[in-house]
Amino acid sequence: MSAETKYTEENIRSLDWKEHIRMRPGMYIGKLGDGSSPDDGIYILVKEVLDNSIDEYVMGAGKTIEVSIQGNRVIVRDYGRGIPLGKVVDVVSKMNTGGKYDTRAFKKSVGLNGVGTKAVNALSNYFRVESTRDGQSASAEFERGDLTNQDLLNDTSRRKGTKVTFIPDESIFKNYKFRNEYVEKMLKNYVYLNPGLTIVFNGEKFYSENGLKDLLNENINDSDKLYPIIHLRGSDIEVAMTHHKTQYSEEYYSFVNGQNTTQGGTHLAAFREAIVRTIREYYNKNYDASDVRKSIVAAISIKVMEPVFESQTKTKLGSTDMGGDLPTVRTYINDFVKTYLDNYLHKNPEAADKLQRKIIQAERERKELSGIRKLARERAKKASLHNKKLRDCRVHFNDTKNERNLESTLFITEGDSASGSITKSRDVNTQAVFSLRGKPLNSYGMSKKIVYENEEFNLLQAALNIEESMEDLRYNNIVIATDADVDGMHIRLLLITFFLQFFPELIKEGHLYILQTPLFRVRNKKETIYCYTDEERRNAIAKLKPKPEITRFKGLGEISPDEFKHFIGEDMRLDPVMLDKEMSIEELLEFYMGKNTPDRQEFIINNLKVELDLIEELNEN
Repeated sequence: MSAETKYTEENIRSLDWKEHIRMRPGMYIGKLGDGSSPDDGIYILVKEVLDNSIDEYVMGAGKTIEVSIQGNRVIVRDYGRGIPLGKVVDVVSKMNTGGKYDTRAFKKSVGLNGVGTKAVNALSNYFRVESTRDGQSASAEFERGDLTNQDLLNDTSRRKGTKVTFIPDESIFKNYKFRNEYVEKMLKNYVYLNPGLTIVFNGEKFYSENGLKDLLNENINDSDKLYPIIHLRGSDIEVAMTHHKTQYSEEYYSFVNGQNTTQGGTHLAAFREAIVRTIREYYNKNYDASDVRKSIVAAISIKVMEPVFESQTKTKLGSTDMGGDLPTVRTYINDFVKTYLDNYLHKNPEAADKLQRKIIQAERERKELSGIRKLARERAKKASLHNKKLRDCRVHFNDTKNERNLESTLFITEGDSASGSITKSRDVNTQAVFSLRGKPLNSYGMSKKIVYENEEFNLLQAALNIEESMEDLRYNNIVIATDADVDGMHIRLLLITFFLQFFPELIKEGHLYILQTPLFRVRNKKETIYCYTDEERRNAIAKLKPKPEITRFKGLGEISPDEFKHFIGEDMRLDPVMLDKEMSIEELLEFYMGKNTPDRQEFIINNLKVELDLIEELNEN
């Protein structure tokens, strides 16, 4: 009989504030990541500091915020009221301490109610806060949450405000780097939501006069708009919307108190419902909801008293009430949309006519596809019972109750050996594998009908669960994992074409990636180094002299499952697929997948030849 496990006072342990944050960072900032995804922790750290500066602007203090990111060092400087000098240390190092508990000072605040900057402090190997007000300043420096230096009440001529400097801790955020594209998108959202605010990022100014209308103009070209953007504003709500001429799916940008609610919530559900109800009443036709909303591109922002979110990182609103004397979120949004959208349609008959024709076209296409869709669903369901194309994981992105949902990943790979290696190496809790059979079809210029008729596309769509709405997406990260050769690059291009053609918001919302796998393994008896470039190979050879063993990986199937664990685990390298904001989706597809125009031929000569020469050289080595 085994000895009974002792359970005494010695087994009870209390963690201090910084230990708890460092031990359970996911509770405070979501997933960690290396900066390749827009929801990685390093961007949440920037956001938490910025939110405090935004709240100052909302309260009428400070019209400019300066942000600098050089390497891994982040500096955020605002010109608000400044933290009360006697509380500079407490505000960034004592839990449940902050001005946002006093709703008189912060009526509809953005930040984490006394948690945000503490999390940044605890998760940074260097953190400094400086406050200036009334001709005096105070500052404090920390390392991983421990106070290392404090400077109290110095006279100064500097402008009032708060300056925060921090460097995320590399022991928590492995091999990370900031991507300016993600930071810029975050900062642009802030100025769209706060017209009149100027944010300067590494010397570049961001400013908006027209709020959410500017946001939509940034994300959809004039040539793609079915009708001019409808822009509606109320005291606690702002809406902008149009319909895309060719896009199939719905696309939404939603915000609460300045927070980008990427997973929507009660306000977005109410907004989608209100659009359908208003349009049905305006045309006096009981149109199907999917036909009304097909191809819509819209943004909504509301302000709520003491909002309740479904996660610490505030990506989904759970509140049902607006707060104060206002009605429920659903009633408030429905009443606003009914009044203002109906008025707009009456005053703009040309836009109303284009919208109705779009709805009728969507209805006709849906009916034409109904039989095909039913058959396709049956095929997908039947295939999932006996086909091993999809090896699923245990958690999913749209399961918001699971803390690991942001890590849910689908690897799309080609070939039995490659999919076999990934399947044996993966984390079955968060990583799924979808196996392609050969090269996918070039879907450029084809209609949505092909998605249902082509078995590969139909099963991939079913695996992702995106036929009806992006809200049902089952994986936060969709990773194309193909060989780093000509065939592998071609498969990547064909898959990206498929997503651009039929589900572009997957790319716009930062869900699509390319898996980077090592080209070489350089090792001796004591150490093994995996190299992703020829330069890394040369450096590894120099480090492991005199004559290390060098292996060239020509395909994913050549990498053993034991080795693959390194490349899809903590050290996984992902390259996000991003859209060129200078070109529309149609222009991108036409350039890369259309006929061989002189411009495209020149591009191939100047770029792909270099890639092929490099691949040939590596194969020879």
